[in-house]
Amino acid sequence: MSRTIFDKIWDAHRVTRTPGGLDLILIDRILLHERTGGVALRGLEERGLPVAAPDQAFAVMDHIIDTRPGRTDRTLMPTGTDFILATREAAGKAGIRLFDLDDPQQGIVHVMSPELGIVLPGATLICPDSHTCSQGALGALAWGIGSTEAEHALATSTLRVRRPPRMRIRIDGELAPGVTAKDLALALLGRFGVGGGAGHVVEYAGSAVRALDVEGRLTLCNMATEFAAFTAIIAPDEKVIDFLEGRRFAPTGADWAAAAGHWLSLASDDDARFDVERIFDARDVAPMISWGTSPQQVVAIDGAVPAPGEGQGTTEGQARALDYMGLAPGMRLAELPIDAAFIGSCTNSRIGDLRRAAALLRGRHVAPGVKAICVPGSTQVKRAAEAEGLDEIFRAAGFEWRESGCSICFFAGGESFGPQERVVSSTNRNFESRQGPGTRTHLASPETVAASAIAGHIADPRQVAAR
Repeated sequence: MSRTIFDKIWDAHRVTRTPGGLDLILIDRILLHERTGGVALRGLEERGLPVAAPDQAFAVMDHIIDTRPGRTDRTLMPTGTDFILATREAAGKAGIRLFDLDDPQQGIVHVMSPELGIVLPGATLICPDSHTCSQGALGALAWGIGSTEAEHALATSTLRVRRPPRMRIRIDGELAPGVTAKDLALALLGRFGVGGGAGHVVEYAGSAVRALDVEGRLTLCNMATEFAAFTAIIAPDEKVIDFLEGRRFAPTGADWAAAAGHWLSLASDDDARFDVERIFDARDVAPMISWGTSPQQVVAIDGAVPAPGEGQGTTEGQARALDYMGLAPGMRLAELPIDAAFIGSCTNSRIGDLRRAAALLRGRHVAPGVKAICVPGSTQVKRAAEAEGLDEIFRAAGFEWRESGCSICFFAGGESFGPQERVVSSTNRNFESRQGPGTRTHLASPETVAASAIAGHIADPRQVAAR
């Protein structure tokens, strides 16, 4: 019987079917972070249950830690230190590998895992974080869970899951120069809406997807959770094999050769059936910018704000978004003054993101009055950027250069932008108060963030690059 790549991985990991119609799935990797990981580990300890496979579980400090230079366990979040200390203690007791604040391999969980080869094609991977779907970019079945599910998986190396339906989004055509995977992800949300994934496993396919490098694929899959998908996945190819070879937790020697051969066989059969098929033309995508308080509320960088009822979401929701964002229908976003620019998050903080932003910033400076911050996605990314001199470019341009972590992607760490401050951000969510109480967030690519910081207003990176 013809099967999708999802079917092949799911069937290989299904232990049994439960009486309630759920499948018991073997879990290969469990990732934890300090915001929820300590809670799950302490829950197990209180019940007297050991971690079934501690060598297959990994914890990291990333979500609520301070990213300012010279950081310690203290955070701007009143209870942040408690989370850090609890996770450190619980991971030590459980025998789980912890990437602590001072670890040279510490980073945002969905950046650190691929660069260390923790996530591998054909594996099942879970984490108490909704953007775990990022890691499907390497051909893994990776999805976000809650703390209670994390406890169950830690204790049994399994989870009960209802088999999700399958969707394929075929993206053909070539992205235009200056258009990125982030723009593609935002354009998909603008076309199909935040409910477009509807709990499906979304397989991204087509020539435009194959043309993306692994970092671009991670960005595309990262925002599948904004699409309401169960997860996203892309069939592994030679780019993935090259990316993973030599990574710390990847197979070696004869095991590597066998694994690589198997991974290349992980693809949907030509006649595999999907519950939903969607087609998208990459040639239609321009640099994108969000205007509202939902990732689906986006327009091309040279577009106008739609009137309520014309864009994605309910008429009432769009009207509220306009009010919150201080915008009016018909306004052009380009040249809208900004107060801050942020490059970071598990969506866009990898070395390629920083290189492209630095290329725009080189020899230029952030406009007066704009607060600009760059937070590398991992300590390895930070070191690689510094080895190339990218940090000096960011600093010379007027950006703060930070330590690795989630930082101001969201307000949980205690640091924020100000009320009604307008921020262009490379993050994944622009909900009300996401980056601070009353902060107005516009989602965009790192290039658009850099271009806007230079201009002092929302700007088309292609025009800035041409100057």
